[in-house]
Amino acid sequence: MAFLTRLRSFASAVWPWVRIPFWICLGLFVGFVLPYTLVLNKRVQDRFNDLVFAVPTRVYARPLALEPGAPTSPAALELELTFAGYGNDGHGQVAGTFAKDGAAYTISSRGYAGPDGGELPKRIKVVLSKGQVSSVKDLGTGKAITSAHLDPARIATVYGSQQEERRIVHLGDVPPLLIAGLQAVEDRDFKHHIGIDFSAILRATFANLRAGHTVQGGSTLTQQLVRNLFLDRDQNITRKFNEALMSILIEAHYDKSRILEAYINEVFLGQQGSQAVHGFAAASEFYFGRRIEDLRPQEMALLIGMVKGPSFYDPRRYPDRALTRRNLVLGQFVETGLLSADEAKAAQATPLGIITNGQLPHNRFPAFMQLVRGQITNDFDDTTLSEGNLSIFTTLDPAAQLYTEQAIATTMKALGKRGDAAQAAAVVTEAQTGSVLAVVGSKDPGDQGFNRALDSRRSIGSLIKPLVYLVALAQPDRWNLGSLVDDSPISMRQPDGTQWTPKNDEGDSHGEVPMVDALVHSWNLATIHLGLEVGVPRIKAFLESFGMTDINPSPSLLLGAQGFSPLQTAQLYQYIAADGHALPLVAVRGVVDAKGQTIKRYEVKTGQGEYQGAVRLVTWAMQQVARSGTAASIGRAGLGNLNAAGKTGTSNDMRDSWFAGFTEDHLAVFWMGRDDNKPSGLYGATGSLRAWQELFRKLPTRALPAEPGQGLEMAWIADGKRTDPQCGNARQLPVIAGTLPQSTEGCFWQRVQSWFGGGENTEAPAPANPEPIRD
Repeated sequence: MAFLTRLRSFASAVWPWVRIPFWICLGLFVGFVLPYTLVLNKRVQDRFNDLVFAVPTRVYARPLALEPGAPTSPAALELELTFAGYGNDGHGQVAGTFAKDGAAYTISSRGYAGPDGGELPKRIKVVLSKGQVSSVKDLGTGKAITSAHLDPARIATVYGSQQEERRIVHLGDVPPLLIAGLQAVEDRDFKHHIGIDFSAILRATFANLRAGHTVQGGSTLTQQLVRNLFLDRDQNITRKFNEALMSILIEAHYDKSRILEAYINEVFLGQQGSQAVHGFAAASEFYFGRRIEDLRPQEMALLIGMVKGPSFYDPRRYPDRALTRRNLVLGQFVETGLLSADEAKAAQATPLGIITNGQLPHNRFPAFMQLVRGQITNDFDDTTLSEGNLSIFTTLDPAAQLYTEQAIATTMKALGKRGDAAQAAAVVTEAQTGSVLAVVGSKDPGDQGFNRALDSRRSIGSLIKPLVYLVALAQPDRWNLGSLVDDSPISMRQPDGTQWTPKNDEGDSHGEVPMVDALVHSWNLATIHLGLEVGVPRIKAFLESFGMTDINPSPSLLLGAQGFSPLQTAQLYQYIAADGHALPLVAVRGVVDAKGQTIKRYEVKTGQGEYQGAVRLVTWAMQQVARSGTAASIGRAGLGNLNAAGKTGTSNDMRDSWFAGFTEDHLAVFWMGRDDNKPSGLYGATGSLRAWQELFRKLPTRALPAEPGQGLEMAWIADGKRTDPQCGNARQLPVIAGTLPQSTEGCFWQRVQSWFGGGENTEAPAPANPEPIRD
């Protein structure tokens, strides 16, 4: 009772002194602190209740198929592995690594979820022999398998305005050692504090005072998360007050696992140019090329250590600092009982193991990506692509793309001054499917500007000729490869009143010549006479059936006076390479959402094919172009074993150099010329053909069959009719089976014709120049 009396007496004495400060503080609390806290509380809850990180769309190449008989080489396989972020660690036991032993490769794949279902991770042994895969074995079961697919390389990223790289993971998918190690290093009292750890603040204060500078921080994981989500980096009292208050509010509303999961997905762990790496999952791919689930203790220790300063401990720029920091963290793992001393010692003895190329390509192949965007723009808007956490699986073949870029660079360098002034473009497709494997829009492949492969329209010159002959050969009752065509001079009045007087490249003419010779040697006059007989409207309609527009209706169309882009030209030649199947060129296979579910598939259904007999005759004739015609340098380049089919093209005044050629597996179209449309000084055979040869020196591919295709038969022909082999101008040529009468015209009738001057030998002479440069 006496105590209460003394207390009341003390309060009465003190109250006059504290009354004003008390009411001021109460007023501040009610009028400012409470409303301010309520505002912050709403902000925190709004952000956390609907915590959705903007995750960019990732764009991938096609998965590499490894199956017995698939063409490949050690160089191509290693290029693919390196480009996909696989490292050669000599063992190939950890996902994302491989080992080489002679022609045998041990590969630990990472698995993937794709539009075709994807594939689980597995450890395989691949043996190469004679330019192809000899065998594939699943080392988990010890059994041979018919095929395996490596997870595709990431080739581009579609970012939003924040340029933030992130891959969302759930706490249950994160290795326990990483979770425990993060708390051991950054916030040992995480499970118990209220968002602020006063004991940690005191420890850090004393440590910093002793050292004379900042050596230790007292921030909790919750405070670090608040900084990343809500605050800037300014060091002032207002920001620190907000950080503390918001940390307490977060802890009051959400459990520790929710906070920890948000931190693991948000923490900043590096930078590549303008692209910021957020979250341990994205950092795992960026630094080690593997999923977070596959990280080893030393790799987790490095990422945890980098939280303190991602730039300062950047393992690519400062490997010694990073190694010291990683080993220090491993020591803390031992201190907290997460690893044994022996385990930590073994981990500390390992190298950093950082992959050379960080997996953050923004737009590595801009020309190809323009084609990808064009094909998906009707299905996905820009916001969905930049923030939708999608995966776009394309048809790009990294080896084909890189080899095509190298082929252009090598050729341009060899051309000297002509190469300095010229530009180039190329499109490579899968011959049988129409999948676009590579697109180069400039001799500088990283150029983000004008895409010549898609947007440039240049006269294709003699590349039009196989299509003219194809339309004719589609009428086998009228024409075959032995049919005579007129290679005589011609002059025609144009609609504007001028005379059009085309000539052959050499300025000569050859009279009546077999169709096959006219195509092999690219004689202009013969093509014009044939095209006029077939009908220019018919040829124009054939081109328009492939979606080509604004086709020139004049006879000059027959010599390629028509502007096409390399992509459009590839579309035309795809019809021949695909054996008469009109396949649209496709750059996207499918789109997968964040859960691995396919939401859009881009499929091409092939029909029965049409005019296949004519297509196979043209293919055989184009093979002769590569053997003895304007593309004969293919054989001299050591590529005769490919039995390639091809055609050179040169526009007027040598403004454009073209070559289109295909093997069993690949079609490649190259263009070279000047952007100002001045003469480039390059024929098809001296420019683009050389780049084609450079590509196929490296690109693994299967040869075309040397024999005529199915449905054709070899026949002895003279003047387009079946004849006896012993006749002087008889030639053995393929024809569509059943289109020629079995009866033959004997040599007697040839002799009779010769008496009247009509039976001279019409077989074309071999070209005198051993290095043909026409077209």
